[in-house]
Amino acid sequence: MMTLIAIFFPCISFILRGKIFTAIICLILQITLIGWIPAAIWAVISLQNSRADRRNNKLIKAIRK
Repeated sequence: MMTLIAIFFPCISFILRGKIFTAIICLILQITLIGWIPAAIWAVISLQNSRADRRNNKLIKAIRK
């Protein structure tokens, strides 16, 4: 679900994750039709990196216990 939001509404994806400044930059980028594709790619990659970071933090906590 979040991936679809990142593709179709890149700036909303950043807002939902609490990255307001990044969302503003993304909105400026996606104002142009040409900029929409890089903004969507950026949002999807950022989402995937966020998920990987959460997964890694969970694994680190499990190892430390």
